[in-house]
Amino acid sequence: MRVLIVDDERLARAELRRMLAAHPSVTIVGEAADAVEAAAHIAALQPDLLLLDVQMPGGSGFDLLATLDDPPEVVFTTAFDQYALQAFDASALDYLMKPIEPHRLAAALERAAARLGLGLAAAPACMPRKLFIRDGERCWFVRLEDIRLFESEGNYTRLYFDGATPLLGRSLLQLEQRLDPQQFFRASRRHIVNLAAVRGIENSDGGALTLKLDDMTVEVSRRRVAALRQLQEF
Repeated sequence: MRVLIVDDERLARAELRRMLAAHPSVTIVGEAADAVEAAAHIAALQPDLLLLDVQMPGGSGFDLLATLDDPPEVVFTTAFDQYALQAFDASALDYLMKPIEPHRLAAALERAAARLGLGLAAAPACMPRKLFIRDGERCWFVRLEDIRLFESEGNYTRLYFDGATPLLGRSLLQLEQRLDPQQFFRASRRHIVNLAAVRGIENSDGGALTLKLDDMTVEVSRRRVAALRQLQEF
């Protein structure tokens, strides 16, 4: 498992390196002292896991994650427990309070290895496996397969999953270029639908189609009907 350490304190990074040395399955690919440096290392090194401090000069750990198209797994490390709720809203693997106890780090690494083992085999290497979303004070990590609908709102996109509907600071076009077209169908200028979430299809007037999801319907534009019919699922 390839790990990147992100912490603005040199001694904290050194302590994590010392503790990780007890785990032969872990390879430390690098370290960063702030969000900007971390973003560059993530792009270049492609780590599996971030050990990520929350409060850093120039941008928090949450700010860093919001800039990433396909964030690695994350274990937050910090001395400030007021961030705990936000971290778990983000569905982080774990939240380790400094000074970090070895058994808590070991448990977090085990969870990371288990999640990576399940996720990496199922996702094409060119596709993101999940999104990090920050909307106001709330944060989420969301697996792509759990998002049933992407809805354009100007330069932003509203996501629908698990009863939540946050805004993501990316356009629908930007997201479409990263999604698997066999799973996510561009139904119209405003909507991309997860085909796994479609529960039925209704014919509408004039040859249009309407996709029925659990709690909503999405109309397929007439120019996209032929593309929908070509998909094997339909």
